[in-house]
Amino acid sequence: MSQHTASDPAATSVLGRGLILLMATATGVAVANIYYNQPMLGVIEADLPPSPLAGFIPTATQLGYAAGLFLVVPLGDIVERRRLITIQFALLALALAAAALAPNALALAAASVLIGMGSSVAQQIVPFAAALSAPGRQGRTIGTVMAGLLCGILFSRTLAGFVATHAGWRAMFGLGVPLALAAAAVMRATLPRSVPTATIGYGAALVSLGRLWRHHPALRRATYTQAALFGAFSAFWTVLAFHLAEPHFGLGADFAGLFGLIGAAGVFAAPLAGTLADRRGPRAVIAAGAATVLVSWLVFVGWNSLAGLVVGVLLLDFGAQSALISHQHLVYALEPAARSRLNTVFMTGMFLGGALGSAGATAAWMQGGWTAVGLFGVALGAMALGVTALARTRRGHPQTKTAAH
Repeated sequence: MSQHTASDPAATSVLGRGLILLMATATGVAVANIYYNQPMLGVIEADLPPSPLAGFIPTATQLGYAAGLFLVVPLGDIVERRRLITIQFALLALALAAAALAPNALALAAASVLIGMGSSVAQQIVPFAAALSAPGRQGRTIGTVMAGLLCGILFSRTLAGFVATHAGWRAMFGLGVPLALAAAAVMRATLPRSVPTATIGYGAALVSLGRLWRHHPALRRATYTQAALFGAFSAFWTVLAFHLAEPHFGLGADFAGLFGLIGAAGVFAAPLAGTLADRRGPRAVIAAGAATVLVSWLVFVGWNSLAGLVVGVLLLDFGAQSALISHQHLVYALEPAARSRLNTVFMTGMFLGGALGSAGATAAWMQGGWTAVGLFGVALGAMALGVTALARTRRGHPQTKTAAH
Protein backbone atom coordinates (compact mmCIF):
# COMPACT_ATOMS: atom_id res chain seq x y z
CA MET A 1 0.00 0.00 0.00
CA SER A 2 1.34 3.45 -0.83
CA GLN A 3 2.13 5.68 2.06
CA HIS A 4 0.52 8.73 0.49
CA THR A 5 -2.47 9.68 -1.50
CA ALA A 6 -1.87 11.89 -4.48
CA SER A 7 -2.94 15.05 -2.74
CA ASP A 8 -5.31 16.53 -0.24
CA PRO A 9 -8.60 17.33 -2.01
CA ALA A 10 -8.92 20.33 0.26
CA ALA A 11 -5.86 21.75 -1.46
CA THR A 12 -7.98 22.55 -4.49
CA SER A 13 -9.90 25.08 -2.40
CA VAL A 14 -8.88 28.71 -2.32
CA LEU A 15 -8.96 30.28 1.10
CA GLY A 16 -11.07 33.38 1.50
CA ARG A 17 -9.62 36.32 3.38
CA GLY A 18 -12.12 35.91 6.20
CA LEU A 19 -11.24 32.28 6.86
CA ILE A 20 -7.52 33.06 6.73
CA LEU A 21 -8.01 35.71 9.41
CA LEU A 22 -10.08 33.34 11.57
CA MET A 23 -7.37 30.68 11.29
CA ALA A 24 -4.74 33.29 12.17
CA THR A 25 -6.76 34.34 15.23
CA ALA A 26 -7.25 30.76 16.40
CA THR A 27 -3.54 30.09 15.96
CA GLY A 28 -2.74 33.13 18.10
CA VAL A 29 -5.21 32.08 20.81
CA ALA A 30 -3.64 28.62 20.92
CA VAL A 31 0.02 29.60 21.04
CA ALA A 32 -0.59 32.41 23.55
CA ASN A 33 -1.03 29.82 26.29
CA ILE A 34 2.64 28.84 26.08
CA TYR A 35 3.75 32.34 27.05
CA TYR A 36 1.30 33.48 29.73
CA ASN A 37 3.66 32.24 32.43
CA GLN A 38 6.75 34.21 31.38
CA PRO A 39 5.85 37.72 32.62
CA MET A 40 4.02 36.17 35.62
CA LEU A 41 6.98 34.17 36.97
CA GLY A 42 7.76 36.62 39.73
CA VAL A 43 4.10 36.72 40.83
CA ILE A 44 3.84 32.92 40.69
CA GLU A 45 7.01 32.41 42.75
CA ALA A 46 5.79 34.86 45.39
CA ASP A 47 2.39 33.17 45.68
CA LEU A 48 3.27 29.45 45.66
CA PRO A 49 5.24 27.55 48.33
CA PRO A 50 8.99 27.95 47.65
CA SER A 51 10.27 25.51 45.03
CA PRO A 52 13.15 25.49 42.53
CA LEU A 53 10.66 24.18 39.96
CA ALA A 54 8.95 27.56 39.70
CA GLY A 55 11.70 29.06 37.53
CA PHE A 56 11.43 26.16 35.08
CA ILE A 57 7.68 26.42 34.41
CA PRO A 58 8.30 28.04 30.97
CA THR A 59 10.61 25.13 30.15
CA ALA A 60 7.93 22.62 31.18
CA THR A 61 5.41 24.35 28.91
CA GLN A 62 7.76 24.30 25.93
CA LEU A 63 8.66 20.66 26.50
CA GLY A 64 4.93 19.89 26.53
CA TYR A 65 4.55 21.78 23.27
CA ALA A 66 7.40 19.77 21.75
CA ALA A 67 5.73 16.55 22.95
CA GLY A 68 2.45 17.65 21.36
CA LEU A 69 4.22 18.38 18.11
CA PHE A 70 5.83 14.95 18.06
CA LEU A 71 2.88 12.86 19.28
CA VAL A 72 -0.22 14.76 18.14
CA VAL A 73 0.57 16.90 15.08
CA PRO A 74 1.35 13.87 12.82
CA LEU A 75 -2.33 12.95 13.17
CA GLY A 76 -3.09 15.85 10.81
CA ASP A 77 -1.95 13.74 7.85
CA ILE A 78 -4.04 10.68 8.77
CA VAL A 79 -7.29 11.93 10.38
CA GLU A 80 -9.85 14.60 9.60
CA ARG A 81 -8.28 17.92 10.59
CA ARG A 82 -11.35 19.95 11.60
CA ARG A 83 -12.36 17.39 14.22
CA LEU A 84 -8.80 17.07 15.48
CA ILE A 85 -8.44 20.84 15.88
CA THR A 86 -11.74 21.08 17.78
CA ILE A 87 -10.80 18.28 20.19
CA GLN A 88 -7.36 19.75 20.88
CA PHE A 89 -8.82 23.14 21.79
CA ALA A 90 -11.26 21.46 24.22
CA LEU A 91 -8.43 19.53 25.90
CA LEU A 92 -6.40 22.74 26.11
CA ALA A 93 -9.26 24.35 28.06
CA LEU A 94 -9.15 21.50 30.60
CA ALA A 95 -5.38 21.89 31.05
CA LEU A 96 -5.77 25.64 31.64
CA ALA A 97 -8.39 24.98 34.30
CA ALA A 98 -5.95 22.60 36.03
CA ALA A 99 -3.24 25.28 35.99
CA ALA A 100 -5.59 27.86 37.51
CA LEU A 101 -6.26 25.48 40.42
CA ALA A 102 -2.66 24.26 40.92
CA PRO A 103 -1.71 24.25 44.66
CA ASN A 104 2.08 24.18 44.19
CA ALA A 105 4.86 24.50 41.64
CA LEU A 106 4.95 20.77 40.89
CA ALA A 107 1.24 20.70 40.03
CA LEU A 108 1.59 23.86 37.95
CA ALA A 109 4.58 22.40 36.08
CA ALA A 110 2.56 19.26 35.31
CA ALA A 111 -0.39 21.33 34.10
CA SER A 112 2.03 23.43 32.06
CA VAL A 113 3.21 20.33 30.20
CA LEU A 114 -0.43 19.58 29.30
CA ILE A 115 -1.01 23.21 28.27
CA GLY A 116 1.98 22.95 25.97
CA MET A 117 0.66 19.74 24.41
CA GLY A 118 -2.80 21.25 23.86
CA SER A 119 -1.35 24.44 22.40
CA SER A 120 0.27 22.43 19.62
CA VAL A 121 -3.11 22.71 17.89
CA ALA A 122 -1.61 25.87 16.39
CA GLN A 123 0.61 23.62 14.30
CA GLN A 124 -2.41 21.73 13.01
CA ILE A 125 -3.83 24.97 11.65
CA VAL A 126 -0.73 26.28 9.86
CA PRO A 127 -0.17 23.31 7.48
CA PHE A 128 -3.95 23.09 6.93
CA ALA A 129 -3.88 26.71 5.74
CA ALA A 130 -0.98 25.88 3.42
CA ALA A 131 -2.92 22.93 1.98
CA LEU A 132 -5.96 25.14 1.35
CA SER A 133 -3.93 27.87 -0.38
CA ALA A 134 -3.91 28.55 -4.10
CA PRO A 135 -0.64 27.70 -5.91
CA GLY A 136 1.85 30.54 -5.69
CA ARG A 137 0.18 32.04 -2.62
CA GLN A 138 1.28 29.61 0.07
CA GLY A 139 4.02 31.87 1.38
CA ARG A 140 1.61 34.77 1.76
CA THR A 141 -1.01 32.58 3.45
CA ILE A 142 1.52 31.07 5.84
CA GLY A 143 2.80 34.55 6.59
CA THR A 144 -0.68 35.83 7.46
CA VAL A 145 -1.51 32.87 9.71
CA MET A 146 1.91 33.12 11.35
CA ALA A 147 1.32 36.83 11.92
CA GLY A 148 -1.64 35.72 14.04
CA LEU A 149 0.64 33.31 15.85
CA LEU A 150 3.15 36.09 16.51
CA CYS A 151 0.40 38.34 17.85
CA GLY A 152 -0.57 35.55 20.22
CA ILE A 153 3.01 35.18 21.41
CA LEU A 154 3.53 38.90 21.98
CA PHE A 155 0.14 40.12 23.20
CA SER A 156 -0.12 37.13 25.56
CA ARG A 157 2.72 38.60 27.58
CA THR A 158 1.07 42.02 27.73
CA LEU A 159 -2.27 40.51 28.75
CA ALA A 160 -0.72 38.15 31.29
CA GLY A 161 1.41 40.86 32.86
CA PHE A 162 -1.63 43.13 33.28
CA VAL A 163 -3.96 40.42 34.60
CA ALA A 164 -1.35 38.98 36.98
CA THR A 165 -0.63 42.41 38.44
CA HIS A 166 -4.27 43.35 38.98
CA ALA A 167 -6.08 40.02 39.48
CA GLY A 168 -3.40 37.39 40.12
CA TRP A 169 -1.82 34.70 37.98
CA ARG A 170 -4.65 32.20 38.50
CA ALA A 171 -7.08 34.63 36.86
CA MET A 172 -4.98 34.61 33.70
CA PHE A 173 -5.12 30.84 33.33
CA GLY A 174 -8.85 31.00 34.12
CA LEU A 175 -9.36 33.56 31.34
CA GLY A 176 -7.65 31.18 28.92
CA VAL A 177 -10.41 28.59 29.38
CA PRO A 178 -13.26 30.45 27.60
CA LEU A 179 -10.83 31.70 24.94
CA ALA A 180 -9.87 28.12 24.08
CA LEU A 181 -13.50 26.98 24.04
CA ALA A 182 -14.47 29.89 21.78
CA ALA A 183 -11.69 28.99 19.36
CA ALA A 184 -12.92 25.38 19.31
CA ALA A 185 -16.43 26.53 18.43
CA VAL A 186 -15.30 28.93 15.68
CA MET A 187 -12.99 26.37 14.04
CA ARG A 188 -15.72 23.75 14.16
CA ALA A 189 -18.15 26.12 12.47
CA THR A 190 -15.90 27.57 9.76
CA LEU A 191 -13.22 25.08 8.70
CA PRO A 192 -13.93 22.80 5.73
CA ARG A 193 -13.73 19.06 6.21
CA SER A 194 -10.47 17.54 5.10
CA VAL A 195 -9.49 14.19 3.62
CA PRO A 196 -6.34 12.58 5.07
CA THR A 197 -3.32 12.89 2.78
CA ALA A 198 -1.71 9.64 3.99
CA THR A 199 -3.12 6.12 4.17
CA ILE A 200 -0.82 4.87 6.94
CA GLY A 201 -1.58 4.21 10.59
CA TYR A 202 -0.48 6.28 13.57
CA GLY A 203 2.50 4.07 14.39
CA ALA A 204 3.70 4.11 10.80
CA ALA A 205 3.24 7.89 10.72
CA LEU A 206 5.54 8.26 13.71
CA VAL A 207 8.09 5.89 12.18
CA SER A 208 7.99 7.89 8.94
CA LEU A 209 9.30 10.94 10.79
CA GLY A 210 12.73 9.30 10.78
CA ARG A 211 12.52 8.75 7.03
CA LEU A 212 11.66 12.40 6.47
CA TRP A 213 14.58 13.47 8.64
CA ARG A 214 17.03 11.23 6.79
CA HIS A 215 15.69 11.94 3.31
CA HIS A 216 15.62 15.76 3.39
CA PRO A 217 18.90 17.56 4.22
CA ALA A 218 17.07 20.88 3.86
CA LEU A 219 14.71 19.82 6.65
CA ARG A 220 17.63 19.06 8.95
CA ARG A 221 19.35 22.37 8.28
CA ALA A 222 16.12 24.32 8.70
CA THR A 223 15.44 22.58 12.02
CA TYR A 224 18.92 23.19 13.42
CA THR A 225 18.87 26.84 12.41
CA GLN A 226 15.40 27.62 13.72
CA ALA A 227 16.05 25.72 16.97
CA ALA A 228 19.01 28.01 17.67
CA LEU A 229 17.03 31.12 16.71
CA PHE A 230 14.06 30.17 18.87
CA GLY A 231 16.42 29.33 21.71
CA ALA A 232 17.77 32.87 21.48
CA PHE A 233 14.22 34.23 21.32
CA SER A 234 13.05 32.22 24.35
CA ALA A 235 16.15 33.09 26.38
CA PHE A 236 15.26 36.77 26.26
CA TRP A 237 11.60 36.42 27.15
CA THR A 238 12.24 33.90 29.93
CA VAL A 239 14.46 36.22 31.99
CA LEU A 240 13.06 39.61 30.97
CA ALA A 241 10.75 39.87 34.01
CA PHE A 242 13.65 39.06 36.35
CA HIS A 243 15.93 41.59 34.62
CA LEU A 244 13.35 44.37 34.78
CA ALA A 245 12.73 43.63 38.49
CA GLU A 246 16.40 44.36 39.31
CA PRO A 247 17.12 47.62 41.18
CA HIS A 248 18.61 49.02 37.97
CA PHE A 249 15.06 49.14 36.55
CA GLY A 250 12.68 48.34 39.43
CA LEU A 251 9.78 47.42 37.12
CA GLY A 252 7.04 44.81 37.60
CA ALA A 253 5.26 42.10 35.62
CA ASP A 254 2.89 44.55 33.93
CA PHE A 255 5.81 46.49 32.45
CA ALA A 256 7.48 43.27 31.30
CA GLY A 257 4.26 42.42 29.51
CA LEU A 258 4.30 45.76 27.70
CA PHE A 259 7.42 44.63 25.86
CA GLY A 260 5.07 42.34 23.97
CA LEU A 261 3.51 45.42 22.40
CA ILE A 262 6.95 46.66 21.35
CA GLY A 263 7.82 43.30 19.81
CA ALA A 264 4.53 43.32 17.91
CA ALA A 265 6.34 45.24 15.20
CA GLY A 266 7.62 41.82 14.20
CA VAL A 267 4.09 41.01 13.07
CA PHE A 268 4.82 42.96 9.91
CA ALA A 269 7.76 40.68 9.19
CA ALA A 270 5.56 37.63 8.75
CA PRO A 271 3.50 38.59 5.67
CA LEU A 272 6.50 40.41 4.18
CA ALA A 273 8.75 37.37 4.63
CA GLY A 274 6.09 35.13 3.12
CA THR A 275 5.69 37.38 0.07
CA LEU A 276 9.46 37.59 -0.44
CA ALA A 277 9.72 33.80 -0.12
CA ASP A 278 7.05 33.41 -2.84
CA ARG A 279 8.87 35.79 -5.18
CA ARG A 280 12.58 35.23 -4.54
CA GLY A 281 12.88 32.03 -2.53
CA PRO A 282 13.31 31.68 1.22
CA ARG A 283 17.07 31.32 1.66
CA ALA A 284 18.12 34.96 1.55
CA VAL A 285 15.36 35.86 4.03
CA ILE A 286 16.56 33.09 6.39
CA ALA A 287 20.14 34.37 6.32
CA ALA A 288 19.04 37.94 6.95
CA GLY A 289 16.81 36.82 9.83
CA ALA A 290 19.62 34.86 11.52
CA ALA A 291 21.98 37.84 11.21
CA THR A 292 19.35 40.15 12.71
CA VAL A 293 18.88 37.87 15.75
CA LEU A 294 22.64 37.87 16.37
CA VAL A 295 22.74 41.67 16.15
CA SER A 296 19.83 41.92 18.61
CA TRP A 297 21.78 40.06 21.29
CA LEU A 298 24.85 42.20 20.67
CA VAL A 299 22.59 45.19 21.35
CA PHE A 300 21.30 43.59 24.58
CA VAL A 301 24.86 42.96 25.79
CA GLY A 302 26.32 46.31 24.81
CA TRP A 303 23.39 48.64 25.57
CA ASN A 304 21.92 47.64 28.94
CA SER A 305 19.17 50.24 29.23
CA LEU A 306 15.47 50.50 28.48
CA ALA A 307 16.27 52.01 25.10
CA GLY A 308 18.65 49.14 24.34
CA LEU A 309 16.02 46.59 25.35
CA VAL A 310 13.47 48.25 23.06
CA VAL A 311 15.79 48.29 20.05
CA GLY A 312 16.99 44.75 20.76
CA VAL A 313 13.51 43.26 21.10
CA LEU A 314 12.43 44.84 17.80
CA LEU A 315 15.40 43.24 16.06
CA LEU A 316 14.97 39.91 17.87
CA ASP A 317 11.30 39.45 17.00
CA PHE A 318 11.70 40.70 13.42
CA GLY A 319 14.65 38.42 12.73
CA ALA A 320 13.26 35.28 14.38
CA GLN A 321 9.86 35.56 12.69
CA SER A 322 11.27 36.32 9.23
CA ALA A 323 13.43 33.20 9.38
CA LEU A 324 10.54 31.09 10.70
CA ILE A 325 8.14 32.00 7.87
CA SER A 326 10.79 31.35 5.25
CA HIS A 327 11.77 28.05 6.83
CA GLN A 328 8.14 26.89 6.82
CA HIS A 329 7.78 27.90 3.17
CA LEU A 330 10.83 25.77 2.36
CA VAL A 331 9.85 22.78 4.54
CA TYR A 332 6.23 22.48 3.38
CA ALA A 333 7.38 22.33 -0.25
CA LEU A 334 9.61 19.28 0.35
CA GLU A 335 6.77 16.71 0.37
CA PRO A 336 3.23 18.17 0.19
CA ALA A 337 1.44 14.95 1.20
CA ALA A 338 3.44 14.90 4.46
CA ARG A 339 3.06 18.53 5.51
CA SER A 340 1.87 17.76 9.04
CA ARG A 341 4.71 15.32 9.64
CA LEU A 342 7.29 17.68 8.15
CA ASN A 343 5.86 20.34 10.44
CA THR A 344 6.17 17.89 13.34
CA VAL A 345 9.87 17.34 12.74
CA PHE A 346 10.63 21.01 12.14
CA MET A 347 8.57 22.47 14.98
CA THR A 348 9.57 19.78 17.50
CA GLY A 349 13.20 20.64 16.89
CA MET A 350 12.43 24.33 17.09
CA PHE A 351 10.63 24.08 20.42
CA LEU A 352 13.23 21.77 21.89
CA GLY A 353 15.61 24.57 21.03
CA GLY A 354 13.23 26.99 22.76
CA ALA A 355 13.10 24.80 25.86
CA LEU A 356 16.90 24.59 25.94
CA GLY A 357 17.05 28.35 25.45
CA SER A 358 14.72 28.92 28.42
CA ALA A 359 16.57 26.45 30.64
CA GLY A 360 19.98 27.77 29.61
CA ALA A 361 18.91 31.37 30.20
CA THR A 362 17.55 30.50 33.66
CA ALA A 363 20.81 28.75 34.56
CA ALA A 364 22.88 31.63 33.14
CA TRP A 365 20.81 34.14 35.09
CA MET A 366 21.40 32.26 38.33
CA GLN A 367 25.15 32.08 37.70
CA GLY A 368 26.00 35.42 36.14
CA GLY A 369 22.94 37.62 35.73
CA TRP A 370 22.12 39.54 32.58
CA THR A 371 25.67 39.52 31.23
CA ALA A 372 25.78 35.71 31.26
CA VAL A 373 22.36 35.54 29.60
CA GLY A 374 23.55 37.97 26.93
CA LEU A 375 26.60 35.88 26.10
CA PHE A 376 24.36 32.80 25.90
CA GLY A 377 22.08 34.60 23.44
CA VAL A 378 25.02 35.74 21.32
CA ALA A 379 26.28 32.15 21.14
CA LEU A 380 22.87 30.89 19.95
CA GLY A 381 22.60 33.63 17.31
CA ALA A 382 26.10 32.88 16.04
CA MET A 383 25.26 29.17 15.90
CA ALA A 384 22.18 29.82 13.74
CA LEU A 385 24.09 32.11 11.39
CA GLY A 386 26.85 29.50 11.11
CA VAL A 387 24.43 26.75 10.08
CA THR A 388 22.87 29.12 7.54
CA ALA A 389 26.28 29.93 6.07
CA LEU A 390 27.13 26.23 5.89
CA ALA A 391 23.87 25.54 4.07
CA ARG A 392 24.63 28.23 1.49
CA THR A 393 28.12 26.77 0.98
CA ARG A 394 26.80 23.24 0.50
CA ARG A 395 24.10 24.48 -1.84
CA GLY A 396 26.82 25.40 -4.30
CA HIS A 397 28.40 21.95 -4.20
CA PRO A 398 27.30 19.78 -7.14
CA GLN A 399 26.56 16.76 -4.93
CA THR A 400 24.31 18.63 -2.54
CA LYS A 401 22.57 21.15 -4.77
CA THR A 402 19.59 18.92 -5.53
CA ALA A 403 19.07 17.83 -1.94
CA ALA A 404 18.98 21.39 -0.75
CA HIS A 405 15.87 22.24 -2.70
